Amino acid sequence: MPKPITDLIHHPYVPPAKFGSPQVGVYKASTVFFADVAAMRARDWKTKAGYTYGLHGTPTTFTLEERLATLEGGTECLLVPSGLAAIALVSFALLKTGDEVLIPDNAYGPNKALANGELANFGITHKLYDAMNPADLAAKFSERTKLVWVEAAGSVTMEFPDLPALAKVCRTRGVIVALDNTWGAGLAFAPFDFNGSGQGVDISIQALTKYPSGGGDVLMGSVTTRDERLHRAIKLTHMRMGYGIGVGDVETVLRSLPSIALRYAAHDRSARELALWLEDRAEIAQVLHPALESSPGHANWLRLCGTTDLAAGLFSVVFDSRYGTEQVDRFCDSLSLFKLGYSWGGPISLVVPYDIGLMRDPGVAHWPHKGTLVRFSIGLEDVDDLRADLEQALAVL
Repeated sequence: MPKPITDLIHHPYVPPAKFGSPQVGVYKASTVFFADVAAMRARDWKTKAGYTYGLHGTPTTFTLEERLATLEGGTECLLVPSGLAAIALVSFALLKTGDEVLIPDNAYGPNKALANGELANFGITHKLYDAMNPADLAAKFSERTKLVWVEAAGSVTMEFPDLPALAKVCRTRGVIVALDNTWGAGLAFAPFDFNGSGQGVDISIQALTKYPSGGGDVLMGSVTTRDERLHRAIKLTHMRMGYGIGVGDVETVLRSLPSIALRYAAHDRSARELALWLEDRAEIAQVLHPALESSPGHANWLRLCGTTDLAAGLFSVVFDSRYGTEQVDRFCDSLSLFKLGYSWGGPISLVVPYDIGLMRDPGVAHWPHKGTLVRFSIGLEDVDDLRADLEQALAVL
């Protein structure tokens, strides 16, 4: 007879199957058991037909991947530890020494930092292009261009590009186009099928840290595709880089995902109300929100997102030039409900001041405003309370 400690480890009890509940079962595993050697040798980690090792998926991670693929209109999805990891995975999977990647100047800053750092160290070059000018993108192509990044809306400055036109420039040249779809979250527009045209991007990445998680407490990213060949290439790199996701975080996102549409719409409603209110304030030179007619690329947003009428809960303001950096910083410090912090998509409203001169290349796209920019992420608080907080902080300018 085995000793008690062995019985504790190799206990024969197996719970009955077919248990159902609202939440998906949480399977924590590095090691996965096989019935016999033949099964071990026959199992293929590259598909979802079975399980081989924790890094290659469990029932919990497979479920989240499938739901995210459905949300974005893709067929395959991979999970990674963050949104930036999703960007890095795509770049490392598709680029090699001597290749070139094109990145919009208003892209998420760490994407450009990756190009300046690791990609450059590996002999991969990059160029920045004006996201609001498809002709500029076309002019930047060379025979070495193998990947183009697009983003909507632009990071911090919120310009909304003509995504179908940018994708067409890439498609006519046979170059893969990848979208940072964190802002759209699979809800504002269909990344693989713009306006039912059957045309879209080749790859859509998200920082699940934002709206899919919704709690400001998870770091995770995803890479979604429709093309099996492309998915396989990315999955091989995913394996070789050893990307793994904590299943507790996967459980958190799975729990939050059913409410994403409700939360996204609530963030959006409050953001638009506050953006319109700020547009009438004398302290503000411009409000940057794609759904506002005065915001750069509004017509592009309307064409792409008009059927959903969704625009996320994020916007920026440019203060009138008579207010200097110290005054704008004092405004931010005076806010009570808005917390100083990076990221967005959570229940708590956030604020961050930016120096656009440090973020934009004047040789690519001239930023027209001289005032200080502040970005707001609108949470789920009562909009009247948020407005009152903004009003009292504006009074200290």
